Amino acid sequence: MGIKNLKDRLFPTLGKKVFAIICTGFIVGIAAYVIYVSMMTSYLSENPSTCVNCHIMGPYYASWNHSSHQRIATCNDCHVPHTSTTRKFYFKAKDGMRHATIFVFRNEPQVISASNASSGVIMENCVRCHTQLNQEFVKTGMISYSDVIKGKGKACWDCHRNVPHGGKNSLSSTPNATVPYPSVIIPSWLKEKLRNK
Repeated sequence: MGIKNLKDRLFPTLGKKVFAIICTGFIVGIAAYVIYVSMMTSYLSENPSTCVNCHIMGPYYASWNHSSHQRIATCNDCHVPHTSTTRKFYFKAKDGMRHATIFVFRNEPQVISASNASSGVIMENCVRCHTQLNQEFVKTGMISYSDVIKGKGKACWDCHRNVPHGGKNSLSSTPNATVPYPSVIIPSWLKEKLRNK
């Protein structure tokens, strides 16, 4: 059975074919609009300002921007795996979908914290960047986050609580901080309607 035969069986009349084309166009249009409005392609970059596409991340961006890590590490340097490109983009996609789901359904907690998977990646990256210190001098980098969960050691942030985001994650911890929030994308026809109300 060829594609033409299948198409003719599914859409035997011209009306059904036109309806299928319109539905497909509608779905593709909605998908393109969601990609545009959510600035989805920006998440492929390494730019830290991408993280503040979600306004809840403003305090974390501001505290990082005023930290010692700002000069040498971006968000992705700490928050995504670096063992392989496949693992990195899989983790970004999985974590991004989790974040998107939380924000779409307005389930953000008052205080956000890293999941166990994210904590494991963050600790991997602490050890990766501070290899000599962690493995030769103080030997703290010999454990993994799974060891921490089992009570066989401490996570890096158990001692270094204020690195790089500060002890409290609010804009009051970095007064007068400039956070590059994205401009709100509202179509001109909708702005005009809102003005005329």
